[in-house]
Amino acid sequence: MSSNMPSVHFSEITTSIILETGVTQSVPKLFYPREGADRVYFLDSSAHGLETIPEDILRMKHLEELHLEKNSIRFIPSGIKNLEHLHVLYLHENSLESLCDELGELHQLQCLDLSDNPLTSTEETLRPLSCLWDLQELRLYNLGIKEVPILICKNVYNLQLLGLSGNQLSTLPKEIVNLTKLQEIYLQRNLFEEFPTVLCQLSNLEIVDLEQNAISCVPDEIALLQNLTKLFLASNRVCFVPQSLSQCTGLTYLDVTANCISKVPWNALTGLVELALSYNRLRILPSHVSKLAFLQVLYLKNTGLRNVPCHIRQLSELRVLDLSQNRFSTFPVAVCSLPRLEMLSLDDNKLTQLPADIKELTQLKNLGLTGNRFEIFPEEICFLPALEKLYLGQDEGLKLTRLPDTISMMQSLKELYVENNSLTALPAAIGTLANLNILDCHNNQLTELHDGICNLQALKKLFIQGNQLSRLPDDFDHLQTLEVLELEGNPLSDPPMEICTTGIVALHKYLQDKRMRQIKATKIQAWWRGLMVRRGLGPFKELFGQRMAAIKGKGKKGAPPAKGKKGAASKPASGKKKK
Repeated sequence: MSSNMPSVHFSEITTSIILETGVTQSVPKLFYPREGADRVYFLDSSAHGLETIPEDILRMKHLEELHLEKNSIRFIPSGIKNLEHLHVLYLHENSLESLCDELGELHQLQCLDLSDNPLTSTEETLRPLSCLWDLQELRLYNLGIKEVPILICKNVYNLQLLGLSGNQLSTLPKEIVNLTKLQEIYLQRNLFEEFPTVLCQLSNLEIVDLEQNAISCVPDEIALLQNLTKLFLASNRVCFVPQSLSQCTGLTYLDVTANCISKVPWNALTGLVELALSYNRLRILPSHVSKLAFLQVLYLKNTGLRNVPCHIRQLSELRVLDLSQNRFSTFPVAVCSLPRLEMLSLDDNKLTQLPADIKELTQLKNLGLTGNRFEIFPEEICFLPALEKLYLGQDEGLKLTRLPDTISMMQSLKELYVENNSLTALPAAIGTLANLNILDCHNNQLTELHDGICNLQALKKLFIQGNQLSRLPDDFDHLQTLEVLELEGNPLSDPPMEICTTGIVALHKYLQDKRMRQIKATKIQAWWRGLMVRRGLGPFKELFGQRMAAIKGKGKKGAPPAKGKKGAASKPASGKKKK
């Protein structure tokens, strides 16, 4: 981890969690063969460095699920037809350039993944797939396909999931309407400039993913998709959300992040549970937002907002709210009336303080305030009883110089990010945070760590690089759960940096050895003191003083006598004669 890394932004973390589409996910895998007597039904040989499919595997006639992904397999042998009971076959991330005809004889195959192979993606190359009549899931990601093979559309009519993301498609064939059982289609990262209206004839579609294309509008025909539940249109050129979406009564998830939308037909989206509008041109959030009574997740990052209407308090089910990278100079107080809110991001605004009412967010677990204008730590945060993650890093502008002792009230806190500030010390109270897993205070001005930090028995990750630390606490090795420690960029001498760079185990051993040396030295000193007392030579303090005086006396032996003392009698006094 670099010492000049930017601050952690909670809004970026939540986006990656909540907006997961599952496009690249596979079904959960076991890591051992499932057997019955002498029959093998499941086998995972992924990432084994295979260049071909071993004959031993091809003889497993009862095999039902086979994982061969992440190898270097260049061709599929004709013996694949022996696996006549195979239901699931994963061959993604190999070196396949072609498909053998025998692959098409696996008539019980239900799930096939050929993604990320250097296949010659012509209709002739993919022809064997058209014989897989029972296929329900087909993933062909990142193959450079320019046209969907018509034979697949005509013959593989049991398909329920079709994955074609990362290709070069600009249209879909009209024959795709034959896939009447299709429920999910993934078309991310293609070349579509228009929404493929032919999809609107597939009435069983539940998930449509067209992210990262160049689509400018959504047709009114989308109202025909009565079973649609999730629509992904992020990173396109869409200018408006059609009113016809109101007829998709089952729609619960809409992602139109990074488009050109300035107005939203809120009354058309009343059934939504999750709505992503980040990186659009809203500027104003109208009172009609209150119509989204079932909404649980709302992303409004970088939408030009300056305030939030009081009507937002009617979103009583809201759990995640992202208002980061906007223009808020004061905290939107209406947010404090959201009783179920668990995640709130206000990163990169212009906030200088928090309202006392924030304590009403009793369910709040994650709070992002990175990149604002706080001059002092906003102690109102300490009254949030459920808070688990707090982000208060500062990349530029005003910096925090201290953390308050009231931080000890945050007993639920698991992660604390205060990087890129001007902290010179951490309070002793930091050691009372019994549940703290991650502490990030890199790029501050820390000159020492309080011994209290050694009490953090749950700490797993500690980032203190880029500070002014010359030593670590003597009991630092008490942090037995520590897994990650970043120390570079500190003028450390105890322990020496060469010890620190070898790892946590070596660092702990150094501190333990140092402690043993100190214990031995103390024991020897105690023994000597006791010996002096037992011999009746007086209290230790007195004996020690006599000893030091004797040492000083030896140092003066042989020095010239002082004036007026020794030798003064031999010299006659002034004005008298020696008799």
